[in-house]
Amino acid sequence: MRIKVDKASDALYFRLDESRVVESEEVRPGVILDFDEKDNVVGVEFLHVSTRATKEELSSFQFQTA
Repeated sequence: MRIKVDKASDALYFRLDESRVVESEEVRPGVILDFDEKDNVVGVEFLHVSTRATKEELSSFQFQTA
């Protein structure tokens, strides 16, 4: 998994695997899912991330497993 913060486009992107993206769909305003050829989600993009999180929150990610 890769996580990218793009300050220029004010976006946060989670890439779940390296499958080729064949389709993207905005499922909520500013939330875009990328799909592979088998209709699996392989990426999630959040637009306008500066309005959704602080700089401190974006500089430190916490992962939780169940």
